Amino acid sequence: MSERDEEQREFDLRWAEEAEHKEPSARARMLAARWKENPPGPVPFRADPDPVRPRRSSWISTAVVLGCVAAVIVLLGYINFRAPY
Repeated sequence: MSERDEEQREFDLRWAEEAEHKEPSARARMLAARWKENPPGPVPFRADPDPVRPRRSSWISTAVVLGCVAAVIVLLGYINFRAPY
């Protein structure tokens, strides 16, 4: 880009930012038109969509995992013990 083009672009951006009236985006115009006829209902700030169910205790999950690991170790040991050499 030449220096003249860059200077013109900077001028255009400044001119646009200093504009007295800024046109709203298409989405803003669409929502304004929709809400004019049918305004949205009140919504609490950061409302949870669904109530959160209580999580199970983490020690139960830990016990299940350790139990599975122990069962695999015992099973492998049993298979190794019974295997003929």
